[in-house]
Amino acid sequence: MKKIFARPMSLRDIDTHYCAGCGHGIVHRLVCEIIDELDIREKTIAVCPVGCAVIAYDYWDFDCCEAAHGRAMAVATGIKRVQPDKFVFTYQGDGDLAAIGTAETVHTANRGENISVVFINNAVYGMTGGQMAPTTLVSQKTTTTPLGRNAAREGHPLRVCELLSGLASVAYLERTALDSSGAVIKTKKALKNAFLNQLQGKGFSLVEILSPCPTCWGKSPEESLRWVKEEMTKVFPLGRYK
Repeated sequence: MKKIFARPMSLRDIDTHYCAGCGHGIVHRLVCEIIDELDIREKTIAVCPVGCAVIAYDYWDFDCCEAAHGRAMAVATGIKRVQPDKFVFTYQGDGDLAAIGTAETVHTANRGENISVVFINNAVYGMTGGQMAPTTLVSQKTTTTPLGRNAAREGHPLRVCELLSGLASVAYLERTALDSSGAVIKTKKALKNAFLNQLQGKGFSLVEILSPCPTCWGKSPEESLRWVKEEMTKVFPLGRYK
C-alpha cells in the first residue's frame, strides 16, 4: 500500500509538551514539511527565543540556536551575514517579537535582512501564564487584565503586518490562521513563499499566524478555533500585506 501521509524527516518522533489544542505543533510540522520539500534540512538554522517554543530544538531535527528574549532577529542577522549560504529563520511569539523585541523587528525589517520570520500570534503571553501581550484584543481578559484590555489605558493591539508594510526593504508579509484545515493549507503556502524568498535572495519575509491558546484563553480547543475565526480576524485581517 502506498503511504501518502507520514511524519516529515525533519520532525522528531517525540511526545509534545504543548497544551491540548495549541497551534504550535501544527506550525512545527508545516515548517518541517517545507524544509523537507525544499531539501534544505542540512543548511537550515532556526533561531528560537524565549516563549512557548523555546525548546523547539526538541522537535526539529536540524540545527537550532537559542536567543535571549526578543533578540531572535538580531541573532539571525548575525548568523546569516556570517554564513549567507545557510537558510536562517526565526520562530517567535507575539510577546517576543512585538514587545521586548519590537526594535529588533522594525530595524531588521527596515534593513531588509535576507531571513524568514515565523510569527505566532495567540494574543497572550502563553509561556509565563497568560498575561496581556501587545496583540491582546480590546476587552480581552488576561491574567493582567482581568476586566479586559482597556484601550484608553493599555492602547490598541499592535498589528505587525500593517506596521511593517510601509518599510521599503520588506519583501513579503502575509497573515494567515489555523482555524480550519483550509486555513492550515494557506498557512503552509505562505510559509513556503517566505522560505523561497530567502533562498532566492529577495530579503526580509514574515508570516504572521493567528494561533489558538486554549489554556490561557480559558476555552476548549473547539471554542478557541472559533474565537480565532470570529474575533481575532476582525482585528487582524488575513491576507498578503506586501
